[in-house]
Amino acid sequence: MFYFLLTLLILDAILLTTVVLLQSGKGGGLAAMGGGGGGSSDSLFGSRQATTMLTKASWWLGGIFLGLAYTISLIATPAVTSESILGEGLAPPAATSPVVPEILDQPVEQTPAPAGETEPVSPAQ
Repeated sequence: MFYFLLTLLILDAILLTTVVLLQSGKGGGLAAMGGGGGGSSDSLFGSRQATTMLTKASWWLGGIFLGLAYTISLIATPAVTSESILGEGLAPPAATSPVVPEILDQPVEQTPAPAGETEPVSPAQ
């Protein structure tokens, strides 16, 4: 079902692109606004033109595109669980044993200090 709807969405996008590119321009666009040389200032975005078949097709194809995209987003989203993902970060970490390098596994030989010395010997002497 997902791939069928995705195929319809791609076909609709191709048709919508074609229909929009086939339409003629509505006038001077934003360059004609403000009385800066050309175009009439009847309304803010130019005068209203007659609705053609291409205009109706672009509205219908745009609506179908939005509907298909919304439907696909609902299908592709996994089901909502009752548990919050925020609670996962607050859970205490699992107890693990510390990793000890191999060199620390070997016993360390300590030599006892001579009985008469109480001050440490500095290396500069």
